[in-house]
Amino acid sequence: MKQHSCILVDDEPLSRDLIAEYIADCPELELLNSFGNAIDARNFIQQNSVDLIFLDINMPRLSGIGLIKSLPNPPDIIFITAYAEHAVEGFELEAIDYILKPVEQARFLKAVNRFLQKAGKEETTNNFIVVKADRKIYRLDLNELLYVEAMGDYIRLILTTQTLTVYDRLAAFLEKLPSTGFCQIHKSYLVALKHIEYLEGNRLKIADAFLPVSKHFKAELIELLNT
Repeated sequence: MKQHSCILVDDEPLSRDLIAEYIADCPELELLNSFGNAIDARNFIQQNSVDLIFLDINMPRLSGIGLIKSLPNPPDIIFITAYAEHAVEGFELEAIDYILKPVEQARFLKAVNRFLQKAGKEETTNNFIVVKADRKIYRLDLNELLYVEAMGDYIRLILTTQTLTVYDRLAAFLEKLPSTGFCQIHKSYLVALKHIEYLEGNRLKIADAFLPVSKHFKAELIELLNT
């Protein structure tokens, strides 16, 4: 399961504590940090990768809306505020949702689900990857990728229709793939989950190949197969 990084910005300590508890109950979310003011939050966002902000609006020095307007590429936003009059401006900033305090957990989860639906749609659009092999540039459909084998400074891409040798490292190539649908099973192999036929002991059947599964990666593989 992919975790989406988030931060919480609210100048009210009790509100921060409550929302932090709600976030902890969502396995899809990873709370990186919480802030009592937008200035510290802005500094953090500029130095870290953040997918989602739970953001109060009325705060001293810099408001939540001011924070978003100050960022060239802001993360997704869920506003959490006691004031309904800012709702229109909040949605003009393309906020995922706008929640009024006091926040009930059911309403919070509804907002989180909206974010997850949006994130899921964005990920499913990334169904191709561009690679260079044999002095050619290929636009590969990731639905056709069966597995990848590491070979020193190169990797071998085994697809349903062809095999390509690409100058790249396995770990670096994994970072280029969508966050779901692929899993490393061994220091030398990563696979497309949708093409797995079965796992037997420490080997995995995919297409016409039997691939080794190391103990280090087996638990994560089994968890992904069960989701």
